[in-house]
Amino acid sequence: MTSSMLSKGQNVALSDDVERVDVVIGWTEAEVAVDASALLLGADRKVLSDNDFVFYNQPESADGSVRFLGSSATEEGAQTRITIELAALPDEVHTVALAASTSAGTFGELGKIAFCVVDGAGRALAEYVTADATTESAFLFGEVYRRAGAWKVRAVGEGWDSGLAGLAADFGVDVADDSEGEATAGSEAVSELEPTAGQAIEISVPDLKTEQPEESTARPARPARGVRTAKQVAKKAKPIEFKLAEHDSWQPARLFSVIGVGAGEEQERRATSALIATMQAVRPFARALCARMGAPAGAFEGFIEVQYERGEATVIPDAVLKVIRGGRVWTGLLEVKTGSGKLKREQLESYLDVARKKKYDVVVSLSNDIPAGPGELPVEVDRRKLAKVALRHLSWAEVAHEARMLLSHGGIEDDLQAWLLNEFLRYLDHPRSGAAEFVDMGRHWVAVRDAVVARTLRAGDQKALAVAETWVSLSRHLALRLTAELGATVKHVLPRRHRSDPAARNAAVAERLVTDGTFEAVLQIPDTAGDLEIVADMRTNRIRCRIALDAPDEGSSGRRLSWLLKQLQDAPGTVQVEAVFSEGNEACEHLDKVRANPKVLTAGRAGTIVSFTLEQSFPMGNRRSGTATSFISSVTSATDAFHGAVVQPLRGWVPAGNNPSPLPS
Repeated sequence: MTSSMLSKGQNVALSDDVERVDVVIGWTEAEVAVDASALLLGADRKVLSDNDFVFYNQPESADGSVRFLGSSATEEGAQTRITIELAALPDEVHTVALAASTSAGTFGELGKIAFCVVDGAGRALAEYVTADATTESAFLFGEVYRRAGAWKVRAVGEGWDSGLAGLAADFGVDVADDSEGEATAGSEAVSELEPTAGQAIEISVPDLKTEQPEESTARPARPARGVRTAKQVAKKAKPIEFKLAEHDSWQPARLFSVIGVGAGEEQERRATSALIATMQAVRPFARALCARMGAPAGAFEGFIEVQYERGEATVIPDAVLKVIRGGRVWTGLLEVKTGSGKLKREQLESYLDVARKKKYDVVVSLSNDIPAGPGELPVEVDRRKLAKVALRHLSWAEVAHEARMLLSHGGIEDDLQAWLLNEFLRYLDHPRSGAAEFVDMGRHWVAVRDAVVARTLRAGDQKALAVAETWVSLSRHLALRLTAELGATVKHVLPRRHRSDPAARNAAVAERLVTDGTFEAVLQIPDTAGDLEIVADMRTNRIRCRIALDAPDEGSSGRRLSWLLKQLQDAPGTVQVEAVFSEGNEACEHLDKVRANPKVLTAGRAGTIVSFTLEQSFPMGNRRSGTATSFISSVTSATDAFHGAVVQPLRGWVPAGNNPSPLPS
């Protein structure tokens, strides 16, 4: 296969050794909810049963070969996933049609939408990007189909204005008319198995919690009232309040104690046990994490200190993860690192060997490593070991992100479960957990930092490339932290060509480091006046945070400046305010001087102000890890401080007639 990129109507064959694929549909407008779906079709291009329609309300086919994994945020926006076990598809299934739908808005509002088929290691096997959608609320992106005993992928690009219900009906699904009616007896069972928070919808099917005999191949009966496609609104639990403390310093008792936590293996075991226990007690949290690992939506169980024999050696993963759905059991092996602990190739490959021998599904690594790009792994392994077992990675930052999103935006309806999840976050946030932060710039940091200052660094230096990759990981970490805090997806903005080419991305970051001694990250934050730019200048030992925004397009320069100052009442006086005028000239002063005398920025300037840039400088720590004076801590605190004091209060100008806050007179 020379290229994985497909045009509409094109197809590409999958290799014979590919037995499982994930289908990822991605878009940039993260505030728009999009859900993937799949239809298992026979030779007549119709479903054999309503159970062959896989979507948020029926997240798994009857045989377990196709599963809906839910939706999640990405640096580029958001994505929704379907996983397909090709070897497990029944012979009568000729095609798996892969679609997506939105319950509000149309696909034409989303711009470019990417459809990608990837293998167990995240490597793209087929890609299709479309911007053809207009008024459609459901869209068929592609198909995985069988031809002469081999599997192929075809790009389709066909839409439906009638939404998910219309698409499903055209493929032979019996869609219930009364989508808002009361749940039948079977719908309660489905709600127990919802894939992600807020996505469980009523559907009249047999009790899915009843385990089916493994030898049975009979398909469940068609639902009596058809499939319901409406979505319920997520509910939110009330937090438990402690009101009887006599002083603010009194702290409620911790469910997961940090007293006596050491380092190394002891820290890893404590964090693993807290994670698994919380997942077992808080099912929506388990579903959210397991969906990232490729698991079906089902009942979760976790086990620690399980021993396996591998030749003459004993292999003990940190945890074994089990999810049961009907008669099928999904199994994953978990390897955990905390603090600055690093994942090792040999260890992961030994788990892959055990998983292949036991016919398990996946090996999952969990550490503070945040790969620089989505789907990238912090450790490369022998790809031959991934033929039958997937390898996935989670960072502790992503674990905390899922917990905070559930608590902030619904999905946890039980007050006790909400308290348990809050207690788990309290544990992660404590430094002794070893799981709270991005903690290390890597072993080459000091050498590269000194070479930048001495101007002896060269772009092709492998050490420079390694540090460049770590900087991108730190940038992703900053986006994840703000996402969890705000409850809205913060994107780490990268040039399009760098999103799928890690080598080119790292080379570009290293080149800039060599040329002017700086790192740069751009974060796109919803409902703000502009992007947040962070520049770490190694030669001046300073971190500069800035935001550029358009000035109002009416009124004098003085009135436009007053509009800005009104929004910066609580911003530090050390912030630099730069004004760009319509005649091409510029002016820059510190905010405290502009507050005292606004004319210092406007007097004698030709033209009117067309844009502002606000910038604040912070001291940079030099250590690679471990203390408040470290480089990572200084970048994080600078970002938090500038965002809270400058970026968050700012709102872009809205033209007259739409602006609730007119220019000051």
